[in-house]
Amino acid sequence: MKKPIAAVAPNTWSFLRDPMIAPTGFREYDARWKYPEEINLPGMTALGLGLGTQMRRRGIEPVISVGNDYRDYSLSIKLALIQGLMRAGIAVKDIGPALSPMAYFSQFHLDVPAVAMVTASHNPNGWTGVKMGFDRPLTHGPDEMAELRDIVLSGDWEEVPGGSYEFVEGVKEAYIEDLVGDFKMSRPLKVVCATGNGTAAAFAPEIFERIGVEVVPSHTELDYTFPNYNPNPEAMEMLHDMAASVKASGADLALGFDGDGDRCGVVDDEGEEIFADKVGVIMARDLSKLYPNSTFVADVKSTGLFASDPELKANGVKADYWKTGHSHMKRRVKEIGALAGFEKSGHYFLAEPVGRGYDCGMRVAVEICKLMDRNPDKSMSDLRKALPKTYSTPTMSPYCADTEKYAVLDRIVARLVAHAEGGGTIAGRAIANVVTVNGARVILENGAWGLVRASSNTPNLVVVCESPDSEAELKQIFTEIDGFIRTEPAVGDYDQTI
Repeated sequence: MKKPIAAVAPNTWSFLRDPMIAPTGFREYDARWKYPEEINLPGMTALGLGLGTQMRRRGIEPVISVGNDYRDYSLSIKLALIQGLMRAGIAVKDIGPALSPMAYFSQFHLDVPAVAMVTASHNPNGWTGVKMGFDRPLTHGPDEMAELRDIVLSGDWEEVPGGSYEFVEGVKEAYIEDLVGDFKMSRPLKVVCATGNGTAAAFAPEIFERIGVEVVPSHTELDYTFPNYNPNPEAMEMLHDMAASVKASGADLALGFDGDGDRCGVVDDEGEEIFADKVGVIMARDLSKLYPNSTFVADVKSTGLFASDPELKANGVKADYWKTGHSHMKRRVKEIGALAGFEKSGHYFLAEPVGRGYDCGMRVAVEICKLMDRNPDKSMSDLRKALPKTYSTPTMSPYCADTEKYAVLDRIVARLVAHAEGGGTIAGRAIANVVTVNGARVILENGAWGLVRASSNTPNLVVVCESPDSEAELKQIFTEIDGFIRTEPAVGDYDQTI
């Protein structure tokens, strides 16, 4: 097979024969491309050759579990990837259509060292990609992705005989059994189950029914055209729809899932959309009663409550703020032996003895139901209102091209650091610290903060702000942080704002 090139014209002989891969698709912790504009099927085969070669060079046993999400083109992409893996001498165990966490589970269930999940995650139709990993429950981080990128784009793979293929039945059933076990609700609980017609529709309703939850279905028919909205529980469109379903049905809460089921969004019984970092604090409060003195990891987009909440402090909790991104968070949870990690985007990483350490929206849903069962006299809104009051923005994403966003971010971060070092203020308050582990999190003297970082998955920057004092201060923090961002002409409009 030829070395990949960045662009091949569609509807040509070369497009069907020669691998095309846009280099920008290799991101910090997974790979994503627009299909077929940025990668073609031969390109996906080249990726499989590269991934198989990477396994062999790292001394990984040449066996891999492979799954695909529920999109009309994901099966053909998976088969092209499998062809490349087999040509690299890898034994492929095809688990069929799956959620990403089901694929991660299959590594444990089938006792295989590697996984590759074909999914565009929460990206809209027209995108594809692969989440992959060798060291369960971890997935590729920047180092592994850079190594894979170099192998693939240079054509530095090795074709090895001995590759094989096996379709493995029963993984879905084993995954659901692992989630549910013998748990049954002891209190009545009515839950809106929102899947946005995505892959989670084949899992979530059954899981809820197995544990004795009354299900109010919301777009739970599998439909890869996503006729209602793109399944993304971080997007206000989906959260607003979940809230409307709660109000119409009188449900106790709504739980919603993204396109590959590794994220979970929550709306309470009053129709209030609870951002995932606040749900994380609610879960951390509950879990720290069962497991005192635990460590919890939170990403830099998350609320400051993990460090400041009096109840978490009373339970001996240690908070650790870390880089955004499922691969970064999984690795950090494992490295420091944390009980769980929480990411504002809706990824939750529940480690032993609660979970297996990977991000699983279904596991989170079950654990939230267990939390409600342990608090039979409380509603989800009661648990939300019990948290110290803060005011926060949704995750906002102004456009910035993949080829420019990191250089743009570096300049914005430098300006914010210089502003702080020069004694500058934000919203009239002194700047206490600027955390630059992942972009810039500008922390003010009262604990308020504003963050700007680069998205690892899409051509965007990411902006989040929080104030413990007022909505007015929140808006002022956003306005002033945005002022620094607007010094860069390459930054476009926001997908949503406050």
